[in-house]
Amino acid sequence: MIQSVPEAPAPRPLPAARSSLAVTISGKCPPSTVARAKQAARGWRIPFIERKPKAPLTPLFEAFADALLVFGVDELVLWDRAGSLRFSPGMARLRIKRLDAGIEDDLLVRLARFESGASVLDCTLGLGADALVAARAVGPKGRVVGLEKSLALYALSSIGLEAHQVGSRSCRIEVLHRDAGDFLAEARPGTFDYILFDPMFERPRRSSPSFETMRRFADHAPLTATMLRDAARVAQRAVLVKGSRYSHTLRRLGLAAEPSSRSASVVWAKLVGQASSSVCPEPTCPARPPDATTRPAPPRPEE
Repeated sequence: MIQSVPEAPAPRPLPAARSSLAVTISGKCPPSTVARAKQAARGWRIPFIERKPKAPLTPLFEAFADALLVFGVDELVLWDRAGSLRFSPGMARLRIKRLDAGIEDDLLVRLARFESGASVLDCTLGLGADALVAARAVGPKGRVVGLEKSLALYALSSIGLEAHQVGSRSCRIEVLHRDAGDFLAEARPGTFDYILFDPMFERPRRSSPSFETMRRFADHAPLTATMLRDAARVAQRAVLVKGSRYSHTLRRLGLAAEPSSRSASVVWAKLVGQASSSVCPEPTCPARPPDATTRPAPPRPEE
């Protein structure tokens, strides 16, 4: 008599490939938040990791990803093993309040001489502090575009700036996940009126834990002479570069810091734009093919 052969056990699923960045949810979230988190992960082309209510993040770091974008009901938080980072306008809020009060002592605004309705390209957006100030300076009829190469910071700033209330005296900020060097190389002469650079300082200053988290995720590639030449071609009026008073970045690029307070640890250099006067005055972004470097921003978390 032929005996029946027992069925082989179902194969265990292979462990997910480890990712440098992934999306998950916080605590106990409603289905709508879970759906937005999954949609965001698809848009950013990174994994979504299921998380049980009140489950710690540590096992997810150990098994799946080096860093996590954690969707909550009303915020997005970037976590790694060493700390976390939330979107915040930071000192931009105070700088804008001073502009609203008619106090024009902001060094960036004073050097740039932004005009109402002008266009600004921030090549190193970060969390958007300088872009927010520029958006207030050019007003609701102006235009500010921010480029962020780091996917983690792009995700945080795109959702944070979308939810941030800029007020009726500022324009909204368009956030793109792009490499600034590539973007400038493709851009037509005179595409923007002003271009801003705030590269990571060579020598880290003593700062808050949240800023240290941002440093870990930021792009640390140096600003090059080629990028500066492209920026001068693309800028109608001026290119402004931020640096540390004790850094060699500006000197390496042949730039001189503009006069500022002796106690200031941060300085700016200004380069006059070299755009042709024959370009179309209507600022537009250069054409960009739909590739992995351009990612749509997902819906923001619930208010």
